[in-house]
Amino acid sequence: MKNILIVVDMQKDFVDGALGTPEAAAIVPAVAEKIRGWDGDIIVTYDTHPDSYLQTQEGHHLPVEHCIHGTPGWQLDAQVQDALEGRDFYALLKGTFGSDQLPELVAEIAGEEPFTVTFIGLCTDICVVSNALLLKAFFPEVPMSVDAKCCAGVTPARHEAALETLRSCQFDVI
Repeated sequence: MKNILIVVDMQKDFVDGALGTPEAAAIVPAVAEKIRGWDGDIIVTYDTHPDSYLQTQEGHHLPVEHCIHGTPGWQLDAQVQDALEGRDFYALLKGTFGSDQLPELVAEIAGEEPFTVTFIGLCTDICVVSNALLLKAFFPEVPMSVDAKCCAGVTPARHEAALETLRSCQFDVI
């Protein structure tokens, strides 16, 4: 059985940068611990925007420049990067909430073996839930979970609402 951990957007701009929150900063130690103790494959997503972000649809709805490719805010949080040091992992750059490349990458990693998927990261109510539901649509019989202590939403209420949505869609919330 393969176990795949998907670390969603644990980048500086979401932790303590342009869109950072105290809740996001608070989960960093738990995320780093989860990565260090993970026995399986790891995929790390990077929210990745161009310099022209403010001219995009997302930029019109959220006019805060963040995760501009190559900037310090685009980089992983230092504790998360340290936890990944010396580990093999797959980096996946995504230009929007959910990655259309994620299902193909997961299928490639799993091969013919049965597998599980666990999600952690930011933001529970945007990119975590988007990628989780996208992947569940491709693999409806695969056991999937979200580690609530390793996720944070835009607000605590939105975090809880996203977890409830995931429970409704047959995710184990741990």
